[in-house]
Amino acid sequence: MTGVKAPLQRAVAQALERMGVSEPPEIDVQETPADKPGDYGTPVAFQLARVLRKAPPRIAAELAERIEPPEGVARVEVVGGYVNFFLDPAWLARAAARPVEPAPKQGGKVLVEHTSVNPNKELHVGHLRNVALGDAIARILDFAGRRVEVLNYIDDTGRQSAESLFALEHYGLTYDGAKKYDHWVGEAYVRLHREMEDEEAKARLEPAIRAVLHRLEAGELRGEIEKLLTAQLETMWDLNAEYDVLVWESDLVREGLLQRALALLEQTPYVSRPTEGKYAGALVMDTSAFIEGMEDPYLVLLRSDGTATYTAKDIAFQFWKMGLLEGLRFRPFTRQPSGRELYTSHPEGEPMPFGNAQETINVIDVRQSYPQQVLKAALEAAGRHDLAEGAYHLAYETVLLEGRPLSGRKGHTVSVDEVLEEAVRRARAVIAEKNPGLENADAVARMVGIGAVRFAMVKTEPKKQIDFRWDQALSFEGDAAPYLQYAHARAASILRKAEAEGLADAPDFDRATPYEVELAKVLLRFEESVQKSAQLKTPHVLAQYLLDLAAAWNAYYNAKEDGRPATPVLTAPEGLRGLRLALVRRLKQTVATGLGLLGIGAPEAM
Repeated sequence: MTGVKAPLQRAVAQALERMGVSEPPEIDVQETPADKPGDYGTPVAFQLARVLRKAPPRIAAELAERIEPPEGVARVEVVGGYVNFFLDPAWLARAAARPVEPAPKQGGKVLVEHTSVNPNKELHVGHLRNVALGDAIARILDFAGRRVEVLNYIDDTGRQSAESLFALEHYGLTYDGAKKYDHWVGEAYVRLHREMEDEEAKARLEPAIRAVLHRLEAGELRGEIEKLLTAQLETMWDLNAEYDVLVWESDLVREGLLQRALALLEQTPYVSRPTEGKYAGALVMDTSAFIEGMEDPYLVLLRSDGTATYTAKDIAFQFWKMGLLEGLRFRPFTRQPSGRELYTSHPEGEPMPFGNAQETINVIDVRQSYPQQVLKAALEAAGRHDLAEGAYHLAYETVLLEGRPLSGRKGHTVSVDEVLEEAVRRARAVIAEKNPGLENADAVARMVGIGAVRFAMVKTEPKKQIDFRWDQALSFEGDAAPYLQYAHARAASILRKAEAEGLADAPDFDRATPYEVELAKVLLRFEESVQKSAQLKTPHVLAQYLLDLAAAWNAYYNAKEDGRPATPVLTAPEGLRGLRLALVRRLKQTVATGLGLLGIGAPEAM
């Protein structure tokens, strides 16, 4: 990967050391505004003014004198209190033309858990954001040099699954293949909940539902859950999301991980069994040392009747994820569309090196913030502050569809499958209007439609609510995936024409104009954007960078001087043409790579 700011930051840090500044502040290097001299600058002199008791311009002057300019820096100047760097245009253009590459692998494993949908019905649009965020951050972390493992948790012992399977039996339903299996089961689930709105009916059906639940806990209905899960996975694959491993809740319970997690916690001073009061007979954890402001800091892990809470199971799972517990066995489940093998926990499997991560990212909506705090508290209680620090909750807000909220039990939902079908249909209509003779129009429409949906889920900061609207998501202008895909297709078209005309002259980087310099600087921001997305654990940083890059590319492509194109590529003089083709090639690769990290395809033509 290439970068400009890091060498500048090192040069400033070394100069500060020579000035006797033993503890320098964080050195911020940014591109200079268009109306200011230089290419990059740092305001570090302002940060040091109080410490050194000098005016920023004086500090900046002393700093500039001591900076040993790294490669590519033509000169260093003081502008007010800023230290500004003027880079050699040829060096900038040459650096920007180099292909982007993944960072070398470093550090321990980071385990990303996302999707984790109850296996009881089809995915609805509210699940879209989870899948898109989790899949994108896993891809970004991998590209940024982390060892990533992607996990999908299967809550096969939950009440929702029991209700769905009971509904099929209760209504005497037999699958005829007319609908996708998870949709068919979902209809039965909604039908049952409508019937159970009557309290008498609910009381009458409850024993039978509990019987199904017990059969699930015993592992007797695993085959039925696998059929539902397989149908759900088809939707996830349509979204371009894949996984490394599935972990089933029943396997956690069956292998005794829950009991071992509770036994580990019982050895700490934070977990006890009260003999009186409202918690008498239960196993509870006092979270007051780890979670502030709780009116009641006591959390039940085991009820007085001996049954475990959801929280207790989640703690056991988190302990396994981070290597405090072992014991699960695995075997292959299926081959995914890319050819990547998907493994699953299974009683008849073999030990495999899943879990045991130094960091975890749990992608769960913001309403689950307290349970996620509890997981960190449990790790702290177990004496593993290091692991608690490495447990991250990627919290996200809810999704509206054209302003409407969603509800699963009452059936007020739009499924992910329906959204994707509608997205592809609308994309096909837009493409037919803009480019009726396009080859492979159906494949491109699928890439554009699914890309539009995924980008709409990741372009916004996760903690902000999304109102998904079709006209915005499928726009070829503004902050939408088709806008980025069209930028890629335009670059691909130029490169195809150059190849067809046999234009292959070597780039003359010394002929770089201010237009190439501006585009080069945006291209060189790619590494920083990927690393910042990885550091902040959110893909919206990369998404916004890609929008900036597409805008810079459009400005470059459409630049005019005296009413004529200022940046022609194919008709430019030899050498300059080679330089422009090199930048177009890098632009195309950067957009394709960036879109790929968001799980979005980059069509060659649109």
